[in-house]
Amino acid sequence: MPRAPRQYWLLKSEPDVFSFDDLLAAPGQTTPWDGVRNYQARNYLRDSLRVGDGILFYHSNAEPAGVAGLATVARAGYPEAEAPWVQVDVRAVERFPAVVTLEAMRAEPALANMVVLRRGNRLSVTPVTAAEWRAVLRLSRRHRGGDGV
Repeated sequence: MPRAPRQYWLLKSEPDVFSFDDLLAAPGQTTPWDGVRNYQARNYLRDSLRVGDGILFYHSNAEPAGVAGLATVARAGYPEAEAPWVQVDVRAVERFPAVVTLEAMRAEPALANMVVLRRGNRLSVTPVTAAEWRAVLRLSRRHRGGDGV
């Protein structure tokens, strides 16, 4: 049975709780992504994230807020110790040299419909289209070596 096409996701974390650097420091640069306590986000983790899917690792409640790097799903959804919650394992792929800031993302026309940029969105797990994924990668590469995007 052929594998479904690769999907893309944005996972939010507060860097003072768990940062991209924490992911890089984890054994094998891999860790369970747990603690999600929203049913819609839980359903994404349980039903939709698959091994090999791409992850934009987003620092929320940070200065600056934005995408700090790339990760991948290393293990599909499995039960957390606290039912009915679900976790996946994520593995670091690349830390961006500068955070792709929320402001830079809002200014990018290709990201106009991105879920994380919608007013009132508070989900910690959101889908990302292939076009949005490519746009964030372009933004990250445009500003290599800068203090922020």
